[in-house]
Amino acid sequence: MDPTHTFFAVLTLIAAPAVLTNASSVLGLNTANRFARVIDRSRQLSIEVGKLPHGSALSKLRHLQLERLYQRGQYLLRAQVCTYLALGLFVTTALVAVIGAVLAATSPIGYRALALVSLVIGFIAAASLLYGCLLIVQETRIALTGMFHEIEYFEKAVPGDVEGIESLSPL
Repeated sequence: MDPTHTFFAVLTLIAAPAVLTNASSVLGLNTANRFARVIDRSRQLSIEVGKLPHGSALSKLRHLQLERLYQRGQYLLRAQVCTYLALGLFVTTALVAVIGAVLAATSPIGYRALALVSLVIGFIAAASLLYGCLLIVQETRIALTGMFHEIEYFEKAVPGDVEGIESLSPL
């Protein structure tokens, strides 16, 4: 086996998962931040709902927002699991590639077998990362829908519907 070819093959097998591991880490951090924001907003709305008159239009809007926040939290939790799974699998892919590279000189069959294992693990990791990204896109759509409904509510609201809202929101 040509040492130059083996070197570049090993470099590729290690570099690709390393880059994807970094991307997964950044996505995981972003998803965790989004999840924290959903939790904070849920707490804020829960307090606000407790201060609103039961059955008021604003109370109904806030309850709908809490339901959407719950949905968003579910999507973000699944996205976080997918991202961490991808992260772990990309690291595993790199380690399997290194072990395979060590076997290249002594066991061509072991090298090929580990290369195949590394490829399969890498594909599973990429699929997990892709699914996590799709979940985040879905969560973003729910967030935008909620924002559009809130804007629509406040554009149509009569002054009595939003009276005292300034004292409810810490923003």
